[in-house]
Amino acid sequence: MSTAQITDDDVGKTVIDGDGDEVGIVSAVRHGTAYVDPDPGITTKLKTKLNWDDHDEDDDYPLQEASIDTVTDDQIRLRSDL
Repeated sequence: MSTAQITDDDVGKTVIDGDGDEVGIVSAVRHGTAYVDPDPGITTKLKTKLNWDDHDEDDDYPLQEASIDTVTDDQIRLRSDL
């Protein structure tokens, strides 16, 4: 089980599945939970990088901490046994 702490610093990181495929980006962190936009367009990526908090919550999905394998400087990798 992951012990990674998700913080606001993780916004904008790429989320990678266990096979190394990109599944989205972290668009927000609320109460220690990362929310992933699975299909970010250039506008969403730019707003996320600029810390503009104008994202569509209907398109974001919560990432359960138990699904996370590792957190690096630029990505969150999911467990391979999901």
